[in-house]
Amino acid sequence: MPFMKPDSSQQSRRERQVMEILFRLGKATAQEVLDELPDPPTYSAVRALLTTLETKGLVKHGKESRRYVYSPSIPEKKAKQSALRQLLTTFFEGRPEKLVASLLDPEDQQLSKAEIERIRSLIDSNS
Repeated sequence: MPFMKPDSSQQSRRERQVMEILFRLGKATAQEVLDELPDPPTYSAVRALLTTLETKGLVKHGKESRRYVYSPSIPEKKAKQSALRQLLTTFFEGRPEKLVASLLDPEDQQLSKAEIERIRSLIDSNS
């Protein structure tokens, strides 16, 4: 299969769930992924999801005995950065300050004083 540049912005909800499982477990068979999914689809659907993720360059597989074992082909941090960029672009005009303002809006999300303080600390340490 040709290598395709990873593009997590075009992942379905199920694909994101599979990636989260693989990042958490490190590697897994299709059955192990199926066992971890909420409201699981069929085994065939999980195999199709893994194949799709492999085509997108996000997952790779190896063989252990007679089973395929899947693992992420990109670091979790890179996947998170890509997803965050897509979130910013889609909902916040690419502007991080709009994302933070949304988090701080009391009508949308109620952050605790401790959470707000941690955000302030992060901002101060990156200034």
